[in-house]
Amino acid sequence: MIGKIFGIGVGPGDPDLITVKALKILRKANLIAYPAPEDGDSLARSIAAKHFPKGCAELVIKTPMLTDRFPAFEVYERASNTISKAANDGKNVVILCEGDPFFYGSFMYLFSRLKVNHIVEVIPGVSSMMACSAVLEAPLASRNDVLTVLPATLTDDELEEKMKLSDSIVIIKIGRHFPRIKALLKKTGLIQNAQYIERATMQNEKIIDIEKVDETMTPYFSMILLHSRKRAWV
Repeated sequence: MIGKIFGIGVGPGDPDLITVKALKILRKANLIAYPAPEDGDSLARSIAAKHFPKGCAELVIKTPMLTDRFPAFEVYERASNTISKAANDGKNVVILCEGDPFFYGSFMYLFSRLKVNHIVEVIPGVSSMMACSAVLEAPLASRNDVLTVLPATLTDDELEEKMKLSDSIVIIKIGRHFPRIKALLKKTGLIQNAQYIERATMQNEKIIDIEKVDETMTPYFSMILLHSRKRAWV
């Protein structure tokens, strides 16, 4: 009997934000796979660990987070082979994904390999963008608003061009790029509309005035939300 493979979104950080469907699937897993940095613990595991079934096997997918080494295709190839074998052996495999599996998630690199020989069911999750919107009490868009998600890794020219075409903007992957993002927001006159948040829904969540953010300590899990009208309901 062939086992099943699932990619489940575990949400942005709060363990209670995992969906009921994802929880039901997780509790029946024989093998749980999850990404982790080369040095450090897995955020996805820390979110979902309390829901793991007793005695379930685990597969840690150690992935380099450096730009010049990502995506690490050889890592995904090895992990996919292990997961495929487990499924062929009749095990139900659950792959954990921070936030939502298909929203900037590394799960897509596993999915593209596994779907060749397996049916992989994807269970959507609460994305960090939605979590930040809720915590900041900042609706993302209304009526005919154009919502744009901008990775801070884009060049200043690219960011500025896309900002001009958008009503509502979410800036992700900030990290070390914060100083130039802040400068660009000032240049475009959008700084007064911007809201900054770190680690939304986690225990160490912080909402900070964007003018008071420590530019040397901006974590990867930070986000800036802004609207051209300041608020979507205006």
